[in-house]
Amino acid sequence: MTSPRIAIVGAGIGGLSAALALKRLHITPVVFEQAARFGRVGAGINLTPNAVRALDGLGVGQALRATAFRPTRRISRTWDSGEVTSNLEMGDAGERRYGAPQLTVHRADLLSALETAASDVEIRLGSRVQRMAQTDEHAELVLDNGQTHRFDAIVGADGIHSAVRENLFGADQPIFTGQVAFRSIVDTQRLGHLDLTPTTKWWGPNTASQIFTFLIHGGRELFVFATAREDSWRHESWSVKGTQEELLAAYAPFHPEVQDILRGCEVVLKTALYVREPMAQWTRGRVTLLGDACHPMLPFMAQGAAMGIEDAVVLARCLADGPDCASALQTYEALRKPRASQIQVASGKNDWLRNDNNADSVYGYDAWGTTLNPADQPCAV
Repeated sequence: MTSPRIAIVGAGIGGLSAALALKRLHITPVVFEQAARFGRVGAGINLTPNAVRALDGLGVGQALRATAFRPTRRISRTWDSGEVTSNLEMGDAGERRYGAPQLTVHRADLLSALETAASDVEIRLGSRVQRMAQTDEHAELVLDNGQTHRFDAIVGADGIHSAVRENLFGADQPIFTGQVAFRSIVDTQRLGHLDLTPTTKWWGPNTASQIFTFLIHGGRELFVFATAREDSWRHESWSVKGTQEELLAAYAPFHPEVQDILRGCEVVLKTALYVREPMAQWTRGRVTLLGDACHPMLPFMAQGAAMGIEDAVVLARCLADGPDCASALQTYEALRKPRASQIQVASGKNDWLRNDNNADSVYGYDAWGTTLNPADQPCAV
């Protein structure tokens, strides 16, 4: 039987994970990326055990461990008193419990590991999708240079502003949350008096206000991610600079440990936070969506990238499970949409692990081993 050819639109974390998963299962992917070259983008990313377990199956786990930090715990603290309200053991205990460790890394290191592992995958840079067409037998991509490419199925892994989603379901706009996010990286030599080994979430006086910190680069740097309510700022870009002064002002009432950390944030980036409601449908015929293209979520559960990586593995397993690509895509959607949608909604509520230590339904998921029977899927949260 001839292996199906699958087009993946987008060479981000989800798209490259899908390409690697398909290659592992002897299916030929071709990746189309609108950027002309790969670049070092983003900042810290918290890879919880469910994501690391999936990435281990893609063959990139050891490369990640070379630069990552392994947090000892995941804790919640109250913004003013510093009281610890939840304390989840990670490190070796977390690996024993969930089958993989938690790793905190720079996003660029994750992308580099994926790109290196995908060195034998056909990746066409500088390829912008203009439109798509499909029949019962195939799907076609039409690029803005007029080239047409025919495949057995197309996967849109092209982010919150997905061109594939727009082609499938029409134009719409993401919803501004009324919140902004700041991020910065601090040299830990400046913070030697603090215990930074846990990933720490400082819960603010309202659900829009929180600060999350974790170590990257083997513990040499601290990634700081903070959100606050601000209706007037609508810029959605991580290249726009904020200021340390506004960061300190926004969190002035927070605990002295937070103030010590924020005084180390010399370079601050700022963006507005946007979301979409869970979609009623991801798939049409031989075209489906993956990751932020179908379930962009607020970062309060650290599951945005994890859900895209899980999607990639389950999608590849469904396509390898049977010869009918259209049916495989429907099964993939039935398997993944409930979990991703539940986590998308829960992330927006921003109350998960505030006062309890039970992360099993999220961290314990095994994308490589989960059943491919949609009726047997467990609740996500």
